[in-house]
Amino acid sequence: MTKTDEAQVVLRLSSITKRFGKLTANDAISFDLAKGEVIALLGENGAGKTTLMNILFGHYTADEGEVEVFGQRLPPSQPKAALQAGVGMVHQHFTLADNMTVLENIVLGTEPLWRMGFGRSAARRRILALVEDYGLRVDPDATVGSLTVGERQRVEILKALYRDARILILDEPTAVLTPQETEDLFATMRKAVAHGLSVIFISHKLHEVTAISSRVVVLRHGKLVAEARTADLDRHQLAQMMVGAEVPPPAVREAAPGEVLVALEGVSTPDRGAAPGLKSANMALRGGQIIGMAGVSGNGQAALADLIGGLIAPASGRLRLKDGVPSDWSPRAALAAGIARIPEDRHKTGTIADFDLTENAVLELYAKPPFSRRGWMDWGAARDFTQKVIERYDVRCPGAETRIRLLSGGNMQKLILGRVLETAPDVVLANQPVRGLDIGALTYVHEQLLAARDRGAAVLLISEDLDEITALSDVIHVISEGRLSPAFGRGELTTAELGVWMAGHGFEGETHAA
Repeated sequence: MTKTDEAQVVLRLSSITKRFGKLTANDAISFDLAKGEVIALLGENGAGKTTLMNILFGHYTADEGEVEVFGQRLPPSQPKAALQAGVGMVHQHFTLADNMTVLENIVLGTEPLWRMGFGRSAARRRILALVEDYGLRVDPDATVGSLTVGERQRVEILKALYRDARILILDEPTAVLTPQETEDLFATMRKAVAHGLSVIFISHKLHEVTAISSRVVVLRHGKLVAEARTADLDRHQLAQMMVGAEVPPPAVREAAPGEVLVALEGVSTPDRGAAPGLKSANMALRGGQIIGMAGVSGNGQAALADLIGGLIAPASGRLRLKDGVPSDWSPRAALAAGIARIPEDRHKTGTIADFDLTENAVLELYAKPPFSRRGWMDWGAARDFTQKVIERYDVRCPGAETRIRLLSGGNMQKLILGRVLETAPDVVLANQPVRGLDIGALTYVHEQLLAARDRGAAVLLISEDLDEITALSDVIHVISEGRLSPAFGRGELTTAELGVWMAGHGFEGETHAA
């Protein structure tokens, strides 16, 4: 760096190395961050990005190397020291207390608990100002447990902004934001950066990387393999740098629709707090089709997923399977009907943190052959199945005995995907299936969903990414405030026209036949 650049350095990572047993997550990584700079930190799932940021923020201790913030060595394993030095972090996975309000979660840790009540009015005013400035709409008095996934992500961002961070680490911050919310966030980030905020931005969405970053740093298998100015690269080059190879999109062939495997006939479900239930929903899931469900986060997707997965039953209307209307709808009944689910929240409903990979791989399969024999668990078969998933889905881990909480979010997701798709279910409930996955893993998952469709499965794809919906879906519904649009064929509506339905403007005068 030049002397001028050196004077502007706000963060320096020097030869950071971190090992977990035999796994080297970070291998002598060094780079600098300048005042007013946005660096995009790129890499495949398990490349070491989140581990590196957890070292910076004090959650992990590096085995070798050191971190300097504003010219001062940062004490290891002290998140409080990082906060006091002006480092803020928006985690990939939520670190919120469900039983506390948004305001309490944001203020928690900024002053002693016994004094929190005295500054409540001032805190609310400041939070509301941040909400307005950043377009991160959320009610400060709402209980976090009642919020949608998208709203919880906004609270995480507000937590960091509330603490006046001068260096901000954003670990997949837009994973659950709509495109418009992302643009609003980026517009505000640009204003903040112009006033000296420095940002490390972790994302697998390459269009976001090119839109917001000035420089990219690429990790692969724990090593820093490339640094470059973002302006000198296109998305194709970025993808190649991340995975070290060409990543062609999957080929989408014409669908061959089969019989209706699951149908919703005028189904309604209760609202849950601010989250709407379904409102007289009609939909058919046919074998040999991918049915895409587009919508802004928090518009009834959770109710739809819970209904198909057997977690809730219709309050009115009927859910019909190919063999008729079930007398008792439950998760057990859904599994017996050949419905497998990829849940939206891999931590809360997809895995058990202290179970190992084998135990998590058979969570919904243990009562079936070959894992259960006359009431006894066959752990040999379970381990063989898990090893197959690890190899086929490239789950980066020390071994099948690893506690799943030690994996990166993307590798957790790949294990969940493998345990579902390797069992060849009749119906695949894919709720945000590629959230947090790198471009290579994302492409592989899309190929597997298409393969499931081609062998005759019905795939319900719930996603807030319109590009994903339009690229994969044979039939598209839009969900808005619990209402389902009619079914639109592939290419029937433009992205802009789908956006009109997502905003709720197409439901008043429906004329399209389902």
